[in-house]
Amino acid sequence: MLNTLIDSALEHRLLVLIFTGLIIVGGWQSFQQLPVDAVPDLTNAQVQVLTKLPGLAPTEVEKFVTFPIEQAMSGIPKLQQLRSMSQFGLSFVTIVFEEGTDIDWARIQVSQRLAVAREDIPKGLGTPLMGPMTTGLGEIFQFELKSKTHSPMQLRSILDWYVAPPLRLVKGVVEVNSFGGKLKTFEIQLDARKLQQYKLSVEEVYNALSRGHLNVGGGYITKAGEQYIVRGEGLLKTREDIEAIPIKTAAHGTPVYIRNIANVRFAPMIRQGAVTRDGRGEAVTATIMMLQGANAADVIQRVKKTLKTLKTGLPKGVTVDVFYDRSALVKRTLRTVGYNLLEGGLLVIIILFLLLGDLRGGVLVAMTIPLSMLFAFICMRWTGMSGNMMSLGAIDFGIIVDSSVVVIEHIVLVFGTAHVIEGTRTDRVKAAAHEVARPIIFSVMIIMIVYLPILTLQGTEGKLFRPMAWVLLFALAGALLFSLTLMPVLATYVFPDTIESQETFLMRFFRWLYTPLLSLVLRFRIVTMAGAVVVFFVSVWVVSGMGANFMPKLDEGMIAMQANRLPSVSLEESIRHTTRIERVLKQLPEITSVISKTGRAEVATDPMGVFFSDIYITLKPKAQWRSGLTNETLVKEMQALLKRQSPANNYSFSQPIALRTAELLSGVRADVALKIFGDDLKQLPKSANAIASILRKIPGAGDVLVEPSIGLPYLRIVLNRKEISRHGLSDKQVLDTIEAIGGKTVGMIFEKEKRFALRVRFQKRDRERLAAIRRLPIKTASGQSLPLGQLAHIWFEDGPLQIQREQGRRRVTIQLNVRGRDLASFIAEAKTRVNKAIQEKTISFPEGGFLTWGGQFEQLESASKRLLFVVPLALLLIFVLLQMTFNSVRMSMLIYLNVPFAVSGGIFALWIRGMALSISAAVGFIALSGIAVMNGVLLISAIRQRQSTGERQTEAIKEGAMLRLRPVLMTALTDAIGFVPMALSASAGAEVQRPLATVVIGGIFTSTILTLLVLPAVYSKWGLQTDTDTSRSTQ
Repeated sequence: MLNTLIDSALEHRLLVLIFTGLIIVGGWQSFQQLPVDAVPDLTNAQVQVLTKLPGLAPTEVEKFVTFPIEQAMSGIPKLQQLRSMSQFGLSFVTIVFEEGTDIDWARIQVSQRLAVAREDIPKGLGTPLMGPMTTGLGEIFQFELKSKTHSPMQLRSILDWYVAPPLRLVKGVVEVNSFGGKLKTFEIQLDARKLQQYKLSVEEVYNALSRGHLNVGGGYITKAGEQYIVRGEGLLKTREDIEAIPIKTAAHGTPVYIRNIANVRFAPMIRQGAVTRDGRGEAVTATIMMLQGANAADVIQRVKKTLKTLKTGLPKGVTVDVFYDRSALVKRTLRTVGYNLLEGGLLVIIILFLLLGDLRGGVLVAMTIPLSMLFAFICMRWTGMSGNMMSLGAIDFGIIVDSSVVVIEHIVLVFGTAHVIEGTRTDRVKAAAHEVARPIIFSVMIIMIVYLPILTLQGTEGKLFRPMAWVLLFALAGALLFSLTLMPVLATYVFPDTIESQETFLMRFFRWLYTPLLSLVLRFRIVTMAGAVVVFFVSVWVVSGMGANFMPKLDEGMIAMQANRLPSVSLEESIRHTTRIERVLKQLPEITSVISKTGRAEVATDPMGVFFSDIYITLKPKAQWRSGLTNETLVKEMQALLKRQSPANNYSFSQPIALRTAELLSGVRADVALKIFGDDLKQLPKSANAIASILRKIPGAGDVLVEPSIGLPYLRIVLNRKEISRHGLSDKQVLDTIEAIGGKTVGMIFEKEKRFALRVRFQKRDRERLAAIRRLPIKTASGQSLPLGQLAHIWFEDGPLQIQREQGRRRVTIQLNVRGRDLASFIAEAKTRVNKAIQEKTISFPEGGFLTWGGQFEQLESASKRLLFVVPLALLLIFVLLQMTFNSVRMSMLIYLNVPFAVSGGIFALWIRGMALSISAAVGFIALSGIAVMNGVLLISAIRQRQSTGERQTEAIKEGAMLRLRPVLMTALTDAIGFVPMALSASAGAEVQRPLATVVIGGIFTSTILTLLVLPAVYSKWGLQTDTDTSRSTQ
């Protein structure tokens, strides 16, 4: 079959060239249309349900809204996790589905269940709505509206009614989330004393507004054969209209208007969040949220184009200042990928020329690189994959060109032989290609098999590395196809009938060095093998102390800091605090901008209380930093500055994408989370604080934070129904008055397409002090007024700040980041200490309570368990393949010796560079095992072939080793050199690639030494002694 493919290609050379041209055109078009982003989207399939309940406390939110929604979602198909948060005025439920669930199907399921949940939610307590269809990578673009002549309220109106609507229409944009500024409302500020004076109730004010604020239709009339639509217009339009609404007529016949008992003002809506920037006070911002599955680069380009158009129509003095643009990170990361691939490709070409000695052969092999990538782009486009740092950045061109290297190297060898081969140039190319076709297929199959374990990875690790494996397999398939078709065809055009056999200086040097070493190891076989065994066991000892992390962290060029304050803090105090933080941080020369987001935005996809702030710190390029400064040392400087400024507050540090992704995946904002479950809201935080004190004492624990759950001051007003009924009142009449303390929306005021809430609220002096609240008047049926304090019990107390639930149980979370230490060893020590404290009963749990561990290490454990099962299975498949080829268990085992010694080199390389084991490094080890086996096959097959001609074992070993020296060095050096730019790069995105590249380079170094020196020694001791072995040669 392989020979038929080669023969057909050589017989139809023009068709092969046309097919290659089509691949080039199709590949380029696919590349142009390929969705690109900086990193893979790690977010699981999840749907968020948000319900706004203005004024309701967390316990009521949980009872009336969150619990019914959870109940409705509990039996949903493919449900993996259900978690919720109940805050003041907000219910936030997250429904996580199993891996691979179609998000459209998931949203349909949730939508159907929400219809059931709405029936169980009391009328008037909010409507549950699904959150925008976006992911952890959805926040792609953020900007600020700035002006020296406009107030925050005016800027917010401009944003909401002029800027945001056109941006929502941009293809790929699912939401424009406004945050900051003040939302304009028409507020009727009631005067309690005047209500009492005119003997009015709050309910009468509500009724008057509803009667005087509507339009009606009167059908139509006919006049002179024409039809006229009848419109009755009574909608309120201005403050004067509102002030002129009559409430009732006094006893002497004089109407009482709204203006008699209240002031009508433009006032901000009660808010639960704010934005400040660069220490200059509040800011008005917007976040562009991308539709799940859209192309980030394309969407940002369209957003910028729309913004450019909108800028021309902005009021004078209003400008747009972009402070977060994902495309900048995408460009930096893809630039890193591009440079690595370009530099790796050039290095591969140089190595090929230096070892092959024929420029034409080097150019032909180098052509495989762009052609195989174009082939891979076509496959990526067909399968819906995106281009990012992982799918494109970890491709080694050395591995891709291996098949073409073998073909071209053998053609050069055949054309350069002293004896004449019968036939034309095409016949000689055909004969050379036939000889190596089977070993090429065998080698590519080995590489493909070792990548099978990566394709089995699930969850976060699967989303990271499966695309890389698929792209490499696509490129390998393309390279294999070109090596067996295009390479032979081009060889017939570019090579002369004979090539002068002359080795390059580099190959002569390697042969001069290798010849005495080979004789030496064959003479001292036992010493050689013992030395190799010692190296292996030393590497085992080294790896036992290295520790493990899930993944190195991508440097996003920004720092995301979280500031946590006392639960009782007000929004105004939080704003003052973040402003001070920004001024302090701006003292560091590496920081260009600091923007703080406190509380929650209009679309509360990231619900936080006003005590919590996300602070985004934009950094200068690393080249402009002070000498020797790293991200870690910069964070330490920030911590020191902040500790002096406000020592009582807690701070933690991460990066924007990492922070958002971690929160969506596990519901926490840190590397490690310890979740304590129970029903007692008072005992849960006590248990959490006790465990947190233990964790803080463990080396490597950073940013240890107990999720606030209690400590929110409450003013409780409990109705005295006995007194209420005695005076002929209803509960609703009293509750209407209480509701007016915070304000009630009774309608909307329309200004053309704009709409603003019409709200009724007691004026500030009537709601700021407890004594004033107790005096609020409530009108009885007899017309007299009673103070609220007579009809209700009123007192202050502390209560729940927020109620977190997971899998139907309340929980409190302790979260922390690990610094200066590997994740695996930290978790092991933390579990030991916490379990010991539980056994010694120094920590008490609520009745029926328990704890679980979560965070990044869950992905590490999951991936490790899966790889421990699948990797041996893949190695077994390779062993079966070797056995089928050599028909000898002994030969297969000899070749397998390359794997552990290749792993040793990877371990030493990580150790020398101070890196921990990670999933990225594990992928490197997997790739390394294939390369090691492939080189072993090259050498053993050559020795076996020599033995099959009747040569004695020692001569066969020497001649076979010398014959395979060049191809072994070529494949090893091209494979290793292709990874050098990744291993040394310090650019954006290199952090994730670096461990993988380091492992492969170090492993190839030791594997090549083993192949060329140790393997011949082992073969001379335990290999076949005669040429009568029944196993067949690979060639």
